Amino acid sequence: MKILIVEDNEIFAESLKQFLEREGFAVDYVLDGAKGLLRIQLSHAEYDLVILDWMLPQKDGPQILAEIRASKINIPVLMLTARNAVDDKVEGFGKGADDYLAKEPFYPAELLARVKALLRRPREALPAKLQAGPLALDPVSRKVTRDGKEIKLTLREFALLEYLMRNPDRAINREQIWDHVWDFAANAMSNAVDVHIHNLRKKLGQEGGKLLETIPGIGYKLNFSK
Repeated sequence: MKILIVEDNEIFAESLKQFLEREGFAVDYVLDGAKGLLRIQLSHAEYDLVILDWMLPQKDGPQILAEIRASKINIPVLMLTARNAVDDKVEGFGKGADDYLAKEPFYPAELLARVKALLRRPREALPAKLQAGPLALDPVSRKVTRDGKEIKLTLREFALLEYLMRNPDRAINREQIWDHVWDFAANAMSNAVDVHIHNLRKKLGQEGGKLLETIPGIGYKLNFSK
């Protein structure tokens, strides 16, 4: 899953990015409100969650919230801010925030718990556990099984398989996979998608090639019926 951080303190934004990447998320950040709003407006389909600072240059968090909600963009938003007064929280929720966490004191474990809770509330009704033929994937425990036997995946392999399992029997091109599984700063010219597909197929066993089918000229498809 992929997260966008809108935060003007680059040191703090980078530390959040590194922390969340260690937990298996792909993460981008932008450093002012105007750029954050534009990224959300143009690319909200690429992200599963926005972590939004309150006080930002160009355009503040509540303004961004108001504009994206007015545009019917319903991506989950976690407000992360030094402002901790009850009135501020009420305003944030009133603008359309899904959750609110103060920066001081800041506990990474609490942030992670809130992020996971928000990601369990999908924008469209989806099962908590994903099933595709013999494969089962639990996004919370990050466990994948095939016919009941656990398959050990790297964080990136897990993210890739989860994205494909949320789009079964649909041809997904490499650019779409890249946008959802890798962060914005990664080198999109690399063959990382193909390498990770190859590794997934090996781990899925003899039927891996049938489960993860190559669609010539397009990309890949997870065959739900296999």
